Amino acid sequence: SGIVSEYNWSMPHVFLRIEAPNPDGQVVEYTIEFLHPPGMVERGWSPETFKPGERVTWEGASDRNPKRYFTSMTWVEKEDGTRVSYGGGQREERVVLPSMDFTGLWKRSRSFGSTYAPPHGLPLTEVGQVLFDNFDPATNPQVDCMEPGPPRFTILPYPIQISRPNDKTVVLTGELRHEPRVVHLDPNHSPGPPSHLGHSVGWFEGDELVVETSNFVQDRWGTHAGIDSSDQKHLVERYSMSNDGMLLRILMTVSDPVYLAEPIVIDYSMDKQPDRGLVTAPCSLESARLFLTGYEND
Repeated sequence: SGIVSEYNWSMPHVFLRIEAPNPDGQVVEYTIEFLHPPGMVERGWSPETFKPGERVTWEGASDRNPKRYFTSMTWVEKEDGTRVSYGGGQREERVVLPSMDFTGLWKRSRSFGSTYAPPHGLPLTEVGQVLFDNFDPATNPQVDCMEPGPPRFTILPYPIQISRPNDKTVVLTGELRHEPRVVHLDPNHSPGPPSHLGHSVGWFEGDELVVETSNFVQDRWGTHAGIDSSDQKHLVERYSMSNDGMLLRILMTVSDPVYLAEPIVIDYSMDKQPDRGLVTAPCSLESARLFLTGYEND
């Protein structure tokens, strides 16, 4: 039991700090790290779930290092008896409606591998191999609150809202991202200045949406986790739906002669989610550093 000293609702992860006695009776500050804000919203949490100064009791496992005051959390109970579960006991059941035209809220399927370490077997150039051999999770751009460009824009485990505001554009808005990806269905649309999102042109081939993207800038982890990308990066994505509009498959071919000896193919799927508004939350450097601390402890 202890007093809430900080409740940080931010990217990349929400965390709670509680001043409470350690096993020796000394009052210390415990830190509890949770999921990102969208994941916590799904569990019934909000930015107002806790307030500094509240007395709470919680249950969770202590860190394996007794000198680190980190714990997990199964539940937290307030003085009035209100109990908040981390396991999703308060999760609201919502109807999932199928998509007929790629629009709606989508989230990467759980079958995808890790997005926080470079996979083995990538066909890398000498430059890319140096990054692989010297991989350091501290170089994760999220630690510096840098928003990712594709392919990480969609393969990170955060929901993506796809909309079609008119017949000339498809817009992909990432939850907790400030800048959306705009796919221009007009092949003659002029590209703007190079950026980490690049310039995307799309067209339909039968039931598939094909998107070609170029006009990039150098981007940290812009190819895959731990592997940067250059201004020569080039993407071709093929979007197709199945399972009666409940599953979105994305087949992505990534080329970059600076870091990749040959193009790579990233094949993954996204599950349709209940329609809702996107969650907004600022990125906190404090939370990002805590995210890295937890990663190192794993």
